[in-house]
Amino acid sequence: MTGVRLRLEEYTGVHPQDHFSAVSTHYAASRPRYPKALYQWLAGIAPSHDRAWDCACGSGQASVDLVEYFAHVVATDLSAQQIREAASHPRIDYRVAVAQSSGLSAGSVDLVTVAQALHWFQCEPFYAEVDRVLRPDGVIAVWSYGTGAIDLESVNAVFQDFYHNVVGEYWPPERKIVEEGYRSLPFPQPELSAPRLTMECDWSLEALIGYVRSWSATARYIKVRGSDPVPDFQRNMLQCWGDPSIRRRICWPLSIRAARRNSHSH
Repeated sequence: MTGVRLRLEEYTGVHPQDHFSAVSTHYAASRPRYPKALYQWLAGIAPSHDRAWDCACGSGQASVDLVEYFAHVVATDLSAQQIREAASHPRIDYRVAVAQSSGLSAGSVDLVTVAQALHWFQCEPFYAEVDRVLRPDGVIAVWSYGTGAIDLESVNAVFQDFYHNVVGEYWPPERKIVEEGYRSLPFPQPELSAPRLTMECDWSLEALIGYVRSWSATARYIKVRGSDPVPDFQRNMLQCWGDPSIRRRICWPLSIRAARRNSHSH
């Protein structure tokens, strides 16, 4: 990827919990975008709009939206391959770094975000790093989404069967934390009241297939079994989807948690 600055910080190769390097191209092309209302809310609660840190940025899905509201975004991920797939932007500084060691200066960011990735972290070391880099009254916001649902019942049934039964056993254990909306994870205080938001996409069958290929469970199924489950899934979908170019709505309710750095305790 041209124009992206890679800075290796505490990076020694593929991390044991790097589930996405193998599917980074699919991930970059196929992951749904978060709603604009999310970023508007985040901008509204941040103390200022100078700098945001998008931790575990993947291929930059949230980073490129955050930079519309913040002057500068530092986007970090432990996967160099994911970073290479990110869209270059003059005000986004992509870096390869682990969550608990960002390389950022103390008290230098207004907002820390983690999109669909907190379940991979060792929370306490990460929260210590967040506390170090946030400015007074700065905000940490994390969000996740589960399976999603397709608006046509027959199509959704095939989709849910693939998710739960075909590749279900190949999801890493951390997936359960996602399904719980991160409620089982510890979180900094004081916690803020977050809005109820839903991520929505109108996708063709081809777009849906790309999304399914971006799943870590799909990649692990292929690695373990030596066969690809997606062609069968696609054939089953064709039987109920109709014209593959028809766009069908898929909805994922977002689970959002946010907290403000309590400047009175420092």
